[in-house]
Amino acid sequence: MRTPYVTFFGDGEQTFQLTPALIAELEAKCGPIGALFNRLNYRQFSQVDLSETIRLALIGGGTAPKRAAELIATYVADRPISETYPIAAKILERVWFGAPNEATNG
Repeated sequence: MRTPYVTFFGDGEQTFQLTPALIAELEAKCGPIGALFNRLNYRQFSQVDLSETIRLALIGGGTAPKRAAELIATYVADRPISETYPIAAKILERVWFGAPNEATNG
C-alpha cells in the first residue's frame, strides 16, 4: 500500500493518494503515467495534467468526487501554476518512488 501525501491545499490539510484504479483513470485523461511523470519533471505539462492529478489524488485520499471538483475549480483553475505544480509533482513522486523512508521490495 502506498503512503498518502498530506499537505495544505485549498482550505486546509488534504490527503492525496493515487490508487491503481485512479492511475488508470488518470492515464485515460492524460496519457501513460510514465509520460505524465516525465512531462512534469521537464516542465512540459498541460494544465489538465496538474488538475487531473490533484483531483484524482484527492478522491483517492478520501475526498468526495464532488468536493474534489469544487476544490479544483476554486484552488487550481484560477491560481498560479507555481502553487499547484509542487502538489501534483509530489503526488506523482509518491507513485513513482514511494514515501521518503518507505520500505520497497527489491
